[in-house]
Amino acid sequence: EHNTEQIYNEIAYPLVEGVTEGYNSTIFAYGQTGSGKSFTMQGIVDPSTQKGIIPRAFEHIFESIQCAENAKFLVRASYLEIYNEDIRDLLGADTKQKLE
Repeated sequence: EHNTEQIYNEIAYPLVEGVTEGYNSTIFAYGQTGSGKSFTMQGIVDPSTQKGIIPRAFEHIFESIQCAENAKFLVRASYLEIYNEDIRDLLGADTKQKLE
């Protein structure tokens, strides 16, 4: 019964805040097929309250980088799907290709 904005603020925001302080973080979405994992992570653009965790996290991270002075940043992200023991890179050129 929560929208993605509420989920981000309650669950993901503290994790992403830790990332801006130099810690590694993982957000793990688990559940049955069709339960809303992809929607929660990706969301939709309009209405903005339904923007997903990933775009919100990217905005949060890059806003923090813009405010930082005298610092260098390396940002790396991955978006993996594990389904029936197969792993796929959802940010890769071929999202259908299985990883070893």
